[in-house]
Amino acid sequence: MNKTLLLFIVDFLFLNLIALTRWERAEPARPRQPPVNQISSNAVSKDQDLVEAMKQSLVEERLSRQSVEQKLQSADQTLTARERSLGQVQSESQKLTAQLVDTQRSQAELNMRYQSVTQENSLSRSELAQLQRELDDKKAEAERQKQALAALEKAQADARKQIGDLTVAVALGDREKQELATKATELAEQVQAERTERVNVEQATNQLARGVGQLAVSSGALTKEIRDNRPISSNVLYNDFLANRVAASFSATRKGLFGKNTREREAKTVFTTDGKQVYALLEVEDTPFSLREIGSDWDKISVRFARPPDYTSTGSEIDFLEADPRVVVIPVDARQVAALGAKVYPLAADPFKFPEAVLISGGGNGYGELGFKIDSAHRGYVRVDNRIFKRLFGDFAPSRGDLGVMVNNDYCVLLGNFTPTATIATGDEKQNQRTASLIDSLSARVMQMPVELQ
Repeated sequence: MNKTLLLFIVDFLFLNLIALTRWERAEPARPRQPPVNQISSNAVSKDQDLVEAMKQSLVEERLSRQSVEQKLQSADQTLTARERSLGQVQSESQKLTAQLVDTQRSQAELNMRYQSVTQENSLSRSELAQLQRELDDKKAEAERQKQALAALEKAQADARKQIGDLTVAVALGDREKQELATKATELAEQVQAERTERVNVEQATNQLARGVGQLAVSSGALTKEIRDNRPISSNVLYNDFLANRVAASFSATRKGLFGKNTREREAKTVFTTDGKQVYALLEVEDTPFSLREIGSDWDKISVRFARPPDYTSTGSEIDFLEADPRVVVIPVDARQVAALGAKVYPLAADPFKFPEAVLISGGGNGYGELGFKIDSAHRGYVRVDNRIFKRLFGDFAPSRGDLGVMVNNDYCVLLGNFTPTATIATGDEKQNQRTASLIDSLSARVMQMPVELQ
């Protein structure tokens, strides 16, 4: 505590002690004496006593203050000594801490040195063992080399003996070699002669084979040319057509005012191919669809092929051809063709090499030969002479297997491919195909053709 503040507090307490002390109680009670007439003497005596008491109190207070100051000085000295001692203790603690750190560092260094020495000792022992093993290996190797040297000396002795024997054998071998060389020369001459003879035989054989092959090719080409260019009787074509017809049935259903409206069609068709896919060839009027009336949206469409007694199969779609939308085809697969047992007619490679064609009616009830001409104004069509047949529709075969379809009384479309311009898929719930708009668009295309083709 600050000395000045302590003295101030002591003075404050002293003043309060003086102000609050009742001096009449501090002094002993004196007996009362009768009043004396000498008033001045009594007054002086009382003032002196008060002064004496005050002096005595001041002296005691001074002594008390001195005592307190001594105690404060002693406490201050003690505090200073303790602070000094604490500083010394802290200094000694820091020294001890530094010594402890140094000791720990020394201990770590000693541990590392100990480990290093231990490891060096271990390595030294390991190296010593390794050297011992190497020494043993060297001794064993020396022993083996000693034994190998003895074996080598023995082998050299044996070799010298064998060399003597081989010298004699070489002399005999040289003689046999000369004899074999003579025989080999004779055999080489014989082989060369045989090889020359064989080459001559092979050349003659190859020439003969080429001649036979050329003869076969020429014969096949000639046979094919004769067969392709030989006109076939219309009776044969008609009979072939009737034998290879396939029954096709169509069914289309749509909603009407008084329930479902179903349209069914039956037709006879033949199979044709472009070399990639086989199709059933039909005219649009053979199907439930017609380009002569307003189209309708059909919900259910089906196509079936039948062969007695019990085989049936279906078609997956109906294609309207780009060449003329009045001609439709139905794709069929190889299994259907095999099961139906029908002949497949290829497209015409050269439909103009014959001046006449066989025209068969749509129902197959009549046929006959008639001429046709190329019309340069309408590519893809030929004009037929209909003075004999006034109204016939059906399949058209200019030559063996070459097909075409009459589109009206005068013109026949020649099919070079089966590229579709529109397709209708078969099956249930097909109202989303909008067959009405499709048929109407195809009908509009036909109406836009020249009048003679409509």
